[in-house]
Parts: sequence; structure tokens; C-alpha cells
Amino acid sequence: MVSDASPSPEEADNSGSLTPQQRKRLTSRPSDRAIVGTLALSGLIVAFLQTLVTPVIPDLPHLLSTTTADASWVLSSTLLAAAITTPISGRLGDMYGKRRILLLLLSLMVAGSIVSALSNTLVPMLVGRSLQGIGLGVIPLAISVLRDVIHPKALGKAVALISATLGIGGAVGLPISAIIAQSFDWHYLFWLATLLGVIAIVLVATIIPVSTLRTGGRFDFGGAIGFAIGLVGILLAISKGSTWGWTSPVTLVLLVGGVLVLVVWGMYELRTTDPLIDLRVAARRPVLLTNIASITVGFAFFITTAALPVLLEAPTTTNVGLGQTLLVASLCLAPLGVVMFLLSGPAARLSAAKGPRTSLILGGTIIAASFALGFFFMHEVWHIILISTLVGVGVGFAYAAMPTLIMHAVPSSETAAANGLNSVMRTLGSTLAATLVGLILSSHFVLSDGVSIPTAGAFQMVFAMGTGVMVVGVLVACFLPQRETLYETSSIRVVDAPS
Repeated sequence: MVSDASPSPEEADNSGSLTPQQRKRLTSRPSDRAIVGTLALSGLIVAFLQTLVTPVIPDLPHLLSTTTADASWVLSSTLLAAAITTPISGRLGDMYGKRRILLLLLSLMVAGSIVSALSNTLVPMLVGRSLQGIGLGVIPLAISVLRDVIHPKALGKAVALISATLGIGGAVGLPISAIIAQSFDWHYLFWLATLLGVIAIVLVATIIPVSTLRTGGRFDFGGAIGFAIGLVGILLAISKGSTWGWTSPVTLVLLVGGVLVLVVWGMYELRTTDPLIDLRVAARRPVLLTNIASITVGFAFFITTAALPVLLEAPTTTNVGLGQTLLVASLCLAPLGVVMFLLSGPAARLSAAKGPRTSLILGGTIIAASFALGFFFMHEVWHIILISTLVGVGVGFAYAAMPTLIMHAVPSSETAAANGLNSVMRTLGSTLAATLVGLILSSHFVLSDGVSIPTAGAFQMVFAMGTGVMVVGVLVACFLPQRETLYETSSIRVVDAPS
């Protein structure tokens, strides 16, 4: 670790003594509440991007003058960009300052929102959505900032709140997106994202202190390129395999090639002095098992986004769909985010009292039970509200536990990179869920008035799959050590490094 707490040239006077600006910065610091609030708001804003275009998905081929298959890249590009850049931005945050990289990510998100707002064709829209996807790295990076600047006694609750923003922003933002899309020009969705992004930049720049905790070494460009190529190949094959064909040459080359690239990348990382991701740390039992469990939680959480809206909005002609509008369906899923917010405090207290392992096991058990309930009860609107709410309870406990487990198992100098990798694991789970849910619902349907409507059996298969995957996640969590190696948090109370 290195600290760059020396006076900046513009602030140091000729004698080398502290200037009034430096003295003020050494003796004043925003409150923990202001810091947590700013980071939580930033997390909500970037999470909102996940569901930003959901209301206009059916109309994207017409709006962008493209095909349905090509329009699907508007969603895929965002997930791919987030998965690739999140661990990279985490490593950059560890090296050059988390606040600086936070501002960079938010700026790229704003740039992407502006590009998307001005787009009427596919290519610039994909550029804009990819830049927005980079902004999703804000959430794991914000959690890492907390470790540097928040008092350890308040850290657990703050981490739980920031973790919950991933669900809160998506669930609460969906009704807002639906209202805007139905009442105004669809480009206003991106102008709203631009405005919110600018607000986040201003707040982060003025409230978040600069951590003096930095790691030395050089940035691993070779590792970043290898990681990006391998991950893109695997995620593209998974997300587009049902469209291209699972046995098509393109799918097989991407999948097999991606795996081989990551194998070579792993050997390279083990021989690199300053790797992008320290695989020796990632292989530690607490980190490895937490990341595996994260895949299952991300998988289960995305089922609610991929399957429940379809069930709510499907026509009632086959006695399967519930015939609700997009806005009503969005409101039915909003409680998921609300309970995640309300449970951030209790989840943190449970982790503090019984350990984050207990919180993860409890959360996974609740999610599994929720989907098991959905297998039998999915015929009324209130059934879906109940299922999504219970899933929100489970995800709230699980999301609060996972970053804490990671931070307990890695030194503070590697917090951002480790949290970034954990975020990639959740994204991988979400991508798998989106692919499998789409495959099941599109393979089991009946035609009614020329409209393909998934069967009741299709939704039951989805719920059964969610239950099984989450049971695996709970079993994995049970093998986590009950006593972790605790690394001290930095909890820097005085900040004097240049931004």
C-alpha cells in the first residue's frame, strides 16, 4: 500500500508548509450519514439503468429501424459492458483512488445517457448503452469506499444499504420508466438518466472524501484484455445461444474459445506481479464459496425480472396470464425493492450478531421457499406480489452478506477488485437466468389469437429451476467457514490525499 497524502502543487505554498485549504481539509469531514446517503443515491441511479428500457423493449425494432434479434443487443450490451469493466474499475480504484474512479464511471454513464438520448438508430444506441453499463461498476466500488472511510461499527449497515440499491433501483425505477414511456417521448428516459447522473457526480465530488489508501504497482493491461476477451466469449454464447443455435459454429467457438482464453488468462495472472485479479486470493475458501453462492443469488434474483412480468402481462385467454398492463405489473414488483431497503438494517444486525454466513444461508432459504411457493400459487395478482416480496426479503439478506464476506476475506488494498469480481459472478448468474428463462418460456407455449402465451407448465418449470438453483446456493453457503480471517478496515477519519 502507498499513500499519496503529499500536498498537491496547487495547494502547497513556496515554503512547503500547509496552506489554509489543506488545514481546512484536514479538520473537516462530511458525516458518515452524508457519505452513505450519497453512495446509496449513486447506487440507486446506476441500478435504475437496468430497467430503463424495459417499457420500450417490444417497440425497439420499430424505434431503431432494426430487427428484433439486433434490438436485443440494447440489453445485452449493457450487461456485457458491466461484466467486463467492473473488476477492471475496481482494480483501478484500488490503485488510483476509489473516489476518482467513481467520478469517472459516473461521467461515462452520463456520456452514454446523452448518446442514447440522441440516438434513433441501433449503433449509437449500443454505444450509449455500453457506456451506461460501465456505470454499473459504481455499486461494488461504492461498497469499497465505505470500508475506507466509514467507522467499523457503522460499516455493516452501510454495506447492506448500498448492496440493496441494486434491487431497489431496478424495482422502483421500473414504474417510473413505464410512466415516462407511456406519457412522453421515449428519449426522455435517457434525459432523466443524464440528469440523475449529473446530480450523482456533483454529490460525489463534494461529499465523498478522498481515501489515502492506495496500492502500488502497475495496471495489468494484458490481464484486462485477456479477461475481457474470455468473458465476452462465454457471456455472448450463453446469452445468444438460443437465438444462434446451441450447436452452431459461432456459439461453440465463442463458448469453447472463451473458456480456453480464461484458462490461459488464469495462468498468466498467476505469474504476474501485479495481476488484475489475484487468483490466489480469489481461491481462498471464503472468497471462492461466496462467489459461487453469488452466481445462484444473481440467477434467482433475475428470475423475478425475466418471468414474473411475463406472467403478469400475458393475456388471460388461456387462464395462465393475469392480463395486467406494464405499469400495473411494474407496481406489483416494486415491493421487492422496498423490502430490500427496509431490511438493510435488520440484515446488517443479523450479520453482526451471527455472522454474514448466517445471513446468506437465511436469505437463500427464503428465496428457495418463495419459488417453491410460486410453483403452486401463481393464479392471482396477489400471489405474484407475495412471491416477489418474499424474494426481496431473501435477496436483501443475501446481498447484505456477500460483500461483507468478501471484505472479511481480503485485505483492504484489494477490496474494490474483489468486490468487482463478486459483482461479475452475480452478472453471470443473471445472464444464465435470462437465457434459461427465455428458452423455457419460448419452448412451451400455446397460440391464442395468433399470440404465443407460455403455458402454466413453463412457469412451473421456471419456479422449480429457481428453487433448485437456490438450494445449491444454500448448500454452498453452508460450507463457508464460521470464523473468517478479519482484515481491519481502513476507516480513514482524516483525508488529505489529492483527488
